[in-house]
Amino acid sequence: MLRVMLVDDEPFILQGLQVLIDWESEGFMIVKLAENGQEALAYLRENQVDLILADIKMPVLDGISLLKTVREENLSDALFVILSGYSDFSYAQTAVRYNCMDYILKPVQKENLLELLHKAAEKKAYSVKERLWKNQMRKNQLERQIVSVLRGKARKEDVDEIEQNLQMQGVIRYVHVGMDVVKLQDEFSDEELSEQKAFMLESCQRFLKEASDCCFRDMIGYERDHEMAVLYIQNRMLPPGKSETDFFEKMQQEIQRNVELPVYLLVGKAVEGTAKLGHSYSTACLLRSFIGFRELRKVYYYEEELQTERNAVVLCKKSLDLLVEAIKDNDRMEMKSQLDALYQELERPGMDGNMINMNINYLLFQLIHLAVEQDESVDQEEIMQHINEDVFEKRTDRGGKSHMRRFIYEYADYLSQLRKNVSGGVLHEIEREIRENYAENLTLKNLAQKYYINSSYLGQIFRKQYGQSFRDYLSAYRISQAEYLLIHTDKKISVIAEEVGYHDIDYFINRFIALKGVTPARYRRAAKTGG
Repeated sequence: MLRVMLVDDEPFILQGLQVLIDWESEGFMIVKLAENGQEALAYLRENQVDLILADIKMPVLDGISLLKTVREENLSDALFVILSGYSDFSYAQTAVRYNCMDYILKPVQKENLLELLHKAAEKKAYSVKERLWKNQMRKNQLERQIVSVLRGKARKEDVDEIEQNLQMQGVIRYVHVGMDVVKLQDEFSDEELSEQKAFMLESCQRFLKEASDCCFRDMIGYERDHEMAVLYIQNRMLPPGKSETDFFEKMQQEIQRNVELPVYLLVGKAVEGTAKLGHSYSTACLLRSFIGFRELRKVYYYEEELQTERNAVVLCKKSLDLLVEAIKDNDRMEMKSQLDALYQELERPGMDGNMINMNINYLLFQLIHLAVEQDESVDQEEIMQHINEDVFEKRTDRGGKSHMRRFIYEYADYLSQLRKNVSGGVLHEIEREIRENYAENLTLKNLAQKYYINSSYLGQIFRKQYGQSFRDYLSAYRISQAEYLLIHTDKKISVIAEEVGYHDIDYFINRFIALKGVTPARYRRAAKTGG
């Protein structure tokens, strides 16, 4: 509904305009009746309207003066229409310079009023689209500027513009908002993940209210459409008397309420000044690599997870380096021996949680380096989430010796797979499995077990090879087989759905529409009639 204000010093004119047409059925709602321009101004200083119809001649403040004040003081971007008589025509013309949309002659005729309202509705719709487009362009430019700051390549004018647009002063943090990587894998299609991301973004913007412009696609992994980032600005976002812990916990809760997958926040180091945002960003990147070894939580803070006391740094470098060599060689006996030696050191008196974290982090850095040595195309930021979902799903003994042993065995196998360049042979077999058994309950996890390959890594190389997830590829193949059966047989659609692997007819129809744009029945009719 577009909000309308009528301004005229003659009560019978106001009453007549109210009953002349059915305003609501035309998409308009009269929110204010004003007897002069001064009364209208007072309303506009506190409220917003979309359309103003004002008499050109009124006591106290006339229509032209009202229009001039509204525009000069930038009180409203409402469309303005002058009500005038024939004798006032020359005055009405002067209103054009103050961005008056149109004028309408008294006595107002129903047809003329309806025509004017339709014109106003079109203008308003176009204005909204134009504003949305400009806002999107502005946000895209702002994102590019933020990325340049994060990479340490920003110009001073970029920093200044970010600070101006986002009111970025005082304490700031880079906050990564993600979904639990364990559950992502191939349980959700790309379409479903996009939907979840939309829910996540909307929930976050709703929570931040007027600071919603600080929500962006994730800069850590901008190729991952299911994740996002928030530039936390303490001065703008933190309510008086509230702690940052309260703020981030409530933010996570608000997002989680509308998203099916577990949501977590990675809160980067607190810094001051936009130019230092890159440092906060880098700490959030570190957090992302290490959360697999932390107790599963809703919010992770850099200060809690990664910092250690400078005067208490103890790095078991020799033991760690020997363990890394054993992992590189995939020597399980040596891995067990060196892991035992490492934990003997970690269990010494005086070794606190911070020191243990530091040693684990050093190990993870070395393992990431090993993977990159084997395959430069591997996404470094995704390596830690492509290990062993079975280990992570158990959620037990994180960082403990038994957990670490399982992990390093799996990671050694992962490195071996990279060395063997398994993508060609294994993917060929997966293709064959889909062609021969597409109607069966095929899952990435089961196929990975069959061919002795890590399911997460299989999902990674599959998407890299085919440009889509295993689930979406399988769905597309099933639908292509359904197409053939629809054209070349007279089988019922429910039977065809079963034959290609869909036991729910409604789901089959929805998938068919999503991929082909029409229902199976309409597709069959068009194919057989040539239409």
